[in-house]
Amino acid sequence: MIASASTTAASNIFALRLSDEWKFSAEIAGLPLLITVLAFGVAMLLFRYWTARKLPNFEIDAAELGFGDHKVSFKPNELDRQIAYSIWVELSTRKIGLPIDLEDDVIAEIYDSWYAFFAVTRGLIKDIPVRKVRGDSTGKIISLSIEVLNEGLRPHLTKWQARFRHWYDKQLASKGDFSPQELQKNFPAFEELGTDILAVNQRLRSYRQRMYALATGQEGTSKI
Repeated sequence: MIASASTTAASNIFALRLSDEWKFSAEIAGLPLLITVLAFGVAMLLFRYWTARKLPNFEIDAAELGFGDHKVSFKPNELDRQIAYSIWVELSTRKIGLPIDLEDDVIAEIYDSWYAFFAVTRGLIKDIPVRKVRGDSTGKIISLSIEVLNEGLRPHLTKWQARFRHWYDKQLASKGDFSPQELQKNFPAFEELGTDILAVNQRLRSYRQRMYALATGQEGTSKI
């Protein structure tokens, strides 16, 4: 005795059968099941190929970010977009990726924000599975992020941070009548430091916009 369940349109298209020995079998009208499975697999491969072709090549001008005159070109995958989104969020919620105004912003707090960004970005990179790092596109975006830290941000911090903080802490302790914004303007090399910090800020804002474009697939200014 054989029990069966079927779905019909004009005729039986697909049927599942259960024999007396409790064995399942599947039948597709006019077409062997193996051929159907293979056809479905080919269709999925074609879909993935078509989707991959829809993703455009992405290009980042390294000179715009302050290191080298080369361009970084790659076809991003979903992991790359996730990395870019995480970095963009960090840049958008800290002073590091937002415009700096030395009339109102406190340099010591800017340096705190930059230091925190260093730690967060290192953490994001370390959390990427090593098997993914071998991929061409993911490897490039990781290298880009490391270059932004080491060549776009670190030189300014190496030159200025210790000198400024040493001076600022001493002045803050002895001249309590001044606001931090007023006090920092008395730094002996304030103009040179200010010019450099604004240049770094501009490069980091460009980096933020590139991460936004990579994460969303949209060029232009992010909404945050």
